[in-house]
Amino acid sequence: QVHLVESGGGSVQTGGSLKLSCEVSGGDLDNMFMGWFRQAPGKAREGVATIRGNLATSLARDVKTRFTISQDDATNAVYLQMTSLKPEDTAMYYCAAGPTSQWYYSLTPASISIWGQGTQVTVSS
Repeated sequence: QVHLVESGGGSVQTGGSLKLSCEVSGGDLDNMFMGWFRQAPGKAREGVATIRGNLATSLARDVKTRFTISQDDATNAVYLQMTSLKPEDTAMYYCAAGPTSQWYYSLTPASISIWGQGTQVTVSS
């Protein structure tokens, strides 16, 4: 069974940067895209960024100029480099994977079939 394990969360001030990592264990993710979602208290889970190998990426509108998603071809590890962080970026961040057949909807939680446990990101003003 495939497991996704996140790391790299923490607390930063407004304008700071963090890099999240997601390691894959227990199997391969053939024909799957990977990505990052987040959920703030009292809010719905939302897509942040997804990646389909070296073919394509998709980023939410409000992070497009600040966040970068990348993937290690050898290990399938996925990274989210976050810069110019804002208090509204505060949330639990989840690594996720879904079938490439759902790529068009990859920023929606319904497209996801595997979730990590999450890593907390807190941005203070």
